[in-house]
Amino acid sequence: MILENRLFDALKIGDTASATRLCTTDDLYIFAAATGNHNPMNLPGLDGDGDGQAEALVPTAFAASLVAALLGTQLPGPGIVTLSQEYAFHTRAQAGDELVTTVTVVGLDSGVVTLTAQVLREIDKALILTGVVRVQAPVRHIRLDGSKLPGLTVRRHRHFEALLALAEPLPALRTAVICPENPASLGGAILAMKHTIITPILVGHAGKIAKAAMDLGVDLTGIEVIDMPTHQAAANCAVALVHELRADAVMKGHLHTDDMLRPMVARDKGLRIGRRLTHIFVMDVPGVDYPLLVTDAAINIAPDLATKVDIVQNAIDLAISIGIAHPRVGVLSATETVNPAIPSSIDAALLSKMAERGQITGGFVDGPLAMDNAVSMAAARTKGITSEVAGRAEVLVVPGIDAGNMLAKQLAYISHAEAAGLVMGARVPVILNSRSDSSMARLASCAVAAIHHARMKALAE
Repeated sequence: MILENRLFDALKIGDTASATRLCTTDDLYIFAAATGNHNPMNLPGLDGDGDGQAEALVPTAFAASLVAALLGTQLPGPGIVTLSQEYAFHTRAQAGDELVTTVTVVGLDSGVVTLTAQVLREIDKALILTGVVRVQAPVRHIRLDGSKLPGLTVRRHRHFEALLALAEPLPALRTAVICPENPASLGGAILAMKHTIITPILVGHAGKIAKAAMDLGVDLTGIEVIDMPTHQAAANCAVALVHELRADAVMKGHLHTDDMLRPMVARDKGLRIGRRLTHIFVMDVPGVDYPLLVTDAAINIAPDLATKVDIVQNAIDLAISIGIAHPRVGVLSATETVNPAIPSSIDAALLSKMAERGQITGGFVDGPLAMDNAVSMAAARTKGITSEVAGRAEVLVVPGIDAGNMLAKQLAYISHAEAAGLVMGARVPVILNSRSDSSMARLASCAVAAIHHARMKALAE
């Protein structure tokens, strides 16, 4: 966008300029962060006046800033100095409204420009703001590129918010929570219960669970607690609850993953249903327009081709459950070409061909793809890769646990993603989070499990 100003001698009475701007939810967050004004009337999802409804009103200062933006970019343009401004505010806009800002020159005097200003709502022409502004006209001609500004990404997790909205109306998922013996693991289960996503059955050392509840200030009255003295006994009990049809899901608490999974993969009394157990991160990455699934980053260390088939199929099935109708699966390697010296590139090509032949169903599978051309259309075009997946992969299949764990944690700690974790391939969803995960990650994991369980149950009926 090229910005060019107009000097005082080039202006005349009646000159006018207009701009249209869609006010988004992200605008409200950015404005609050930049100004420090956290008035709940202006923040999405909050009820600022106690009427039971979230307002998300556009701040009056934001409407005034639209006038300032028009003055500083178009009329008179770059180089102005604001001398005075007087506004009247008539009604309030909300996030989602398209706002039209107009300024008109009404006075010219010794380098000072007087303009009327108005902001109105496009859909019904309702006036938001009217006023008068006086500015010092630019003293030299300026023409510059206005697009060279740092980009902004709002660190909110709208994909998880959408998943929670889908999960909350569903019947609460009866969930055996294994060893919720510290505040983080117990808190995640209690939070999911408060959102009506799960009905927890707490399985573990009763004394430690009670201590965690006390630390959280949580009353466990009405919640079933099954006292099990050891982690292994608790994991065995959770599996038994599934077989007894008392639990529809299993959730990891404060224990090691191996201890939790061992009874689930037991040959006679485990929970496997024919496929390998595989772990999937459902990641809400700020700035990415869709949830990003990463698999397998937690269970299968160095999967062979047969295991990767299950990894891909499980991920496709989960992606469909959370609303991705035809998941695009990028099978990652160090290169986008098949190289006999890189085994992961060969596996990726074979998985792609197996999907073409119907051995993997429900989604588009392409590989090998390097990370850049899996998620960036520009990178895919530069390297001449044309496919349904390249540049817009929604599922990333990694070569092994090292790469998967690094990728997921880079997204979490550098890109500020939140990650829900689920194990597929068992009789019921297995909610698997890291012991260091936030309450939001645990809540989102429960939501993903509830949504997937509901779809599987509907298909079986």
